[in-house]
Amino acid sequence: METKIFTTNEIKQAAKLIQAGELVAFPTETVYGLGADATNESAVKQVYLAKGRPSDNPLIVHVADVATVEKYAQTIPAAAYKLMKQFWPGSLTMIFTLKPGVLSKSVTGGLATAAFRFPDNDATRKLIELAGRPIVGPSANTSGKPSPTTAQHVYHDLNGKIAGILDDGETKVGVESTVIDMSTAMPVILRPGAVTKSQIEAVIGSIENNHHHVGEKETPKAPGMKYTHYSPKAQVTIFDPTTDLTRLNEWLNQQTQAIGLMLSNDVKAKLTLNKNIETYSLGNNLQDASHALFAGLRYFDEHSEINTILVQAFENQGLGTAYMNRLEKSAGGSHF
Repeated sequence: METKIFTTNEIKQAAKLIQAGELVAFPTETVYGLGADATNESAVKQVYLAKGRPSDNPLIVHVADVATVEKYAQTIPAAAYKLMKQFWPGSLTMIFTLKPGVLSKSVTGGLATAAFRFPDNDATRKLIELAGRPIVGPSANTSGKPSPTTAQHVYHDLNGKIAGILDDGETKVGVESTVIDMSTAMPVILRPGAVTKSQIEAVIGSIENNHHHVGEKETPKAPGMKYTHYSPKAQVTIFDPTTDLTRLNEWLNQQTQAIGLMLSNDVKAKLTLNKNIETYSLGNNLQDASHALFAGLRYFDEHSEINTILVQAFENQGLGTAYMNRLEKSAGGSHF
């Protein structure tokens, strides 16, 4: 299969492929998603095959209007409408109880709920509108690898496995959407993202966090709760610039093999680095770092001689909660 890259002037062609049951990767403001007709059982199953994704890991359904969610959801709480008004289109995914039989188990992972998102990307909303149906959209990468933030990242992982990629340049946010479960009495954040807990609570009041990995026999309600995620081939290790810099600098100067180092510009200026240390800039602040995290991990993934990647930690609050959630999973909990 030849994977065609479509420009934003060729969205109609990409939409026809979705209608025909083919897979087309699409851009959002967070990362690139792997799109298929959410109402086509065969097409959805192909998403799992293309990614190598476990079939009990539910998929997020992407929509271009609230009316589509109302078509499938059994109940939409008043609090959810408030969140839609504030954050849609945007980086917030909401889970609702479904009307019986409206979406297949391939979409829901066998659950009675499904996750919905209204992405903040004009090209993708046009794709959904022209296709005339909602589309599933897990990250468009090989399962477990760093999520793609460019069309080229998608092509690297899925060339020959999917029909097309809609290219709208680099994504803006760089980490996946916040997932909040609205099917429970108390809304619960299952995956942190760019929309923070404090931002949500400013709209609807107190909510809970639950970012745990689910058990082996438990079906996750949201992506990223059960399996290894965001991992390049090399071992990722987290370092804390507030406590580790002196010891890190000494250790780096003792190494002779190639080492990858992802860090902010101000932290880099405090280190003395030998030529065997290759750096990737995380920019000047947390927002820059969140945008660059997956791209940096992918950059070093292409360097077969690098077996160790050290990545800077940021404070675990606000957007930092999403950043550290992805980084901890990428590192498997390994700290310097």
